[in-house]
Amino acid sequence: MKTYDFIGIGIGPFNLSIAALADGLEGFSTLFLERKPHFSWHPGMMVPDCHMQTSFLKDLVSAVKPTSRHSFLNYLVQRKKFYRFLTTELRTVSREEFADYLCWAAENLSNLAFSQQVQQVRYDEQQGLFEITTQRDRFLARHVCLGIGKQVNLPACVNEQSDRCFHASEMMLRTPDLSGKRVTVVGGGQSGADLFLNIFSGEWGQPAMLNWVSRRNNYNALDEAAFANEYFTPEYLESFATLGEGTRERLLAEQKMTSDGITTESLLAIYRAMYHRFEVLREKPWARLLPSRSVSHVASSGSAQRLTLHHHLDQGEEQLDCDVVIFATGYRPANPAFLAPLAKQLRLNGDESLRVNTDFSLDWSGPAGNRLYAVNAGMCSLGIAEPQLSLMAWRAARILNSAHPDTPFELSGTPGVIHWRSDASRDTREVPQALKTTEY
Repeated sequence: MKTYDFIGIGIGPFNLSIAALADGLEGFSTLFLERKPHFSWHPGMMVPDCHMQTSFLKDLVSAVKPTSRHSFLNYLVQRKKFYRFLTTELRTVSREEFADYLCWAAENLSNLAFSQQVQQVRYDEQQGLFEITTQRDRFLARHVCLGIGKQVNLPACVNEQSDRCFHASEMMLRTPDLSGKRVTVVGGGQSGADLFLNIFSGEWGQPAMLNWVSRRNNYNALDEAAFANEYFTPEYLESFATLGEGTRERLLAEQKMTSDGITTESLLAIYRAMYHRFEVLREKPWARLLPSRSVSHVASSGSAQRLTLHHHLDQGEEQLDCDVVIFATGYRPANPAFLAPLAKQLRLNGDESLRVNTDFSLDWSGPAGNRLYAVNAGMCSLGIAEPQLSLMAWRAARILNSAHPDTPFELSGTPGVIHWRSDASRDTREVPQALKTTEY
């Protein structure tokens, strides 16, 4: 068995960022394992005309090491499209282009291993190392980082997944024929908006009817104000982590639209498209927006689906018959089965989620010299930015600084424009151990 300083499990953007920054660190061996045969990033969600919500400068490396060969700017140069890209004056790029950038970066890294399904992670006390077992190999590592993503979130009442009832993450994999169909999209976030607009425009055939159901009371815009973007900074993450659990929960609810809203461009495109079809062309309305509703029951009726909708404001109940229903209802965390040998050593939050420290290590009872890290697993502890791409490179460097015997990345910065905590709290609060080791 070969021994590594650091092994990552799962190769999505977050672990790919760690792999990119670790590339070239002398005397520090890394390996990243992925069950799929090659790199891909949400291939089922690559619907047409879908753009990122974050700047292309928030790539794998630039926030920490802008001279890295794995930067988005170098990708543009290597793809021979630097000047054409500048001429587009794009503030954000399409999901297709960002996915192509990620694939390009993965192809240029030598510390990635695909077709490696991790089956078990255990701690070998005699060797003082983690042992990672896949269907093909066994590896030893001083530190391990979990980056396996989340599971699709479907309402409990959904009892089948097929071409007529599926999650939005499968849209481009199923590519259903929606011609003449009654279609319902459930979910009022950006994914739901992207699907609604593409279906409305006839991307998969012209539907006979289109409904857009959302639990929210309106189709809310993404909060992209300057001061809202301060939530997506290292300084705010570290401040948020020191707050009480109840306060953190309240702030996460208050800040939801800074990450889970719909871009104003998408909302305006939808409104204009509906205005043109129904007001200018005077078509009989065949699309409906249905906010303040949740799906309480799904029943099959022949080849159709009957949805029962509960209205949150007037407590009414409605029946909605459709041929195809697509759930753009996001994702939920899941503790992987391969961690079972370590279950008794992991300390969990009250909701059974993993407890994540400010250096993104998990709270466990094993030796301090061996750390388990996790990415996209600690929003409740670390704030609204934790599952987002915005702090991807900073987080990767933070993890590597914690795992590396030295501190390879300089992460100190100037004070932010907002004073998040009172002077008294800054003087008297207990500083987490993870923050004592490095100045930020």
